Amino acid sequence: MSIDRRIFAASLVVSAGATLVAPAIAQGAGTLDEVKRRGSLRVGVTQAPPWYSKDPRTGEWSSGVGVSVGKAMATALGVRFEPVEVTWGTAIAALQANRIDIMYVLDATPERAQAVDFPASPLLYYSLAVLAKDELAVRNWEDLNKPEVRIAVPQATSMDAFLTANVAKATIQRFPGNTEAIAAFQSGRVEAVCLFHPPLIAARQRLGAGKIVVPQPTRSNPSSAAVRKGDTAFVAWVDEQISGYYRSRQIQTWYEEFLTSFGLDPKAAPPIIKEMLG
Repeated sequence: MSIDRRIFAASLVVSAGATLVAPAIAQGAGTLDEVKRRGSLRVGVTQAPPWYSKDPRTGEWSSGVGVSVGKAMATALGVRFEPVEVTWGTAIAALQANRIDIMYVLDATPERAQAVDFPASPLLYYSLAVLAKDELAVRNWEDLNKPEVRIAVPQATSMDAFLTANVAKATIQRFPGNTEAIAAFQSGRVEAVCLFHPPLIAARQRLGAGKIVVPQPTRSNPSSAAVRKGDTAFVAWVDEQISGYYRSRQIQTWYEEFLTSFGLDPKAAPPIIKEMLG
């Protein structure tokens, strides 16, 4: 998941101090040894469907793609899954402070790679998409490139830059954030709202109207899993695991299971396997 650069910078400041007081990993032991000794894999979690979702009735982190991956990895190691609540902005600090062992669905940006390590294999892909009115015919970005098509987008974001460069003839309406852009669609002020597709899933479920479309040509970004820096054995093990989940399309299965439990038809949502898009 992408975060604001200011939030990321703040988290690095916090993490710089946190490393001074972090509980040290046992001398000579890597993360794999520590996880087995502890008997748990500590996974960073934050309320963000479809990646992580806490059951309000039980308080348990029981669903979401990140939860499913974490449970599978814990099982592979013969330990229990231990969710630890963080935010997108504090996950890296939590890794550096040895509060968690891994955080899923963090994009491997150059800035983050200075503070944590990422496996070579992608965990999943999410795509630039639109939530459009049912009657709006959308297959290609060019279908939206018309003055009569009003599109909402968060201002000064990568989505805004993409629309400005590729759909300049449309009537682009810019808003402070995702919430305001989605609200414009809900009120009928626009025919479509453009975001990377995960937030649109929850919006579609809440609104009960509209369709999610990934226009062609597809623009997809990979997401990954962050771990503490310098533990090459653990990075290699994580890479092997997530590569297997991706190549076997197990990650897509977990995604579809969550969508079904969330009350959505998986066929109505874009896949998170790049090779399945198109």
